[in-house]
Amino acid sequence: MPNPENFAMPRRRFLASAAGVGIGAGAVIIGASPAAQAAIVPQPNIFDCAAWGARPPSSPVSLAGNNPNKIIVHHTAFANTPDSGTSGSFAIAHEIQDLHMDTNGWIDTGQHFTISRSGIIMEGRHRSMERLLAGSNMVVGAHTVGQNTQGIGIENNGTYTSVAPPSILYASLVSLCSFICYKYGLSPNAIYGHRDFNSTECPGDKLYAMLPQLRKDTAARM
Repeated sequence: MPNPENFAMPRRRFLASAAGVGIGAGAVIIGASPAAQAAIVPQPNIFDCAAWGARPPSSPVSLAGNNPNKIIVHHTAFANTPDSGTSGSFAIAHEIQDLHMDTNGWIDTGQHFTISRSGIIMEGRHRSMERLLAGSNMVVGAHTVGQNTQGIGIENNGTYTSVAPPSILYASLVSLCSFICYKYGLSPNAIYGHRDFNSTECPGDKLYAMLPQLRKDTAARM
């Protein structure tokens, strides 16, 4: 029987369809200037799975045996609720994990990281933070068909088909993308949207249109 994690989930049923600063080993940024390569990108606050009380995976997560070559941006397609503070943000992380495990039949949350509408960054799939800090051997995800051993998936809570994400969420997205690029030696130009690979509206027209600016802002932060 095919592994259900190899298939895209229907985008969420709502629409019918982090702590401490650290620095890692130096990484060469593809296509960056020598000055940019020498820059140190600070680690944003990221709450790991233990911090938000994640369920254990139903079976051990796998490592890809390689580094990622891209970042893939998603939206949850959940309602644009405040999800304020850590309590509201952690509730969203639980909702996503329950959906992915209980409805989709996956072993754990599908994406590597989640950002709430109040800008809280959380680890999604177990061991994603461990491998990010190590800067090597990414965790196999379940967020984009054909890219789960190649791309780091980031879920941004909310629906961004006709409205842009809150500025605090976007700022956290820039911080997280910058740190991922730094740790894994990725170019900011390697930031994509889910729709670039699968037939989906994700990450919504508004957020997708912001990706060129996200690449620029990520490069500037680095």
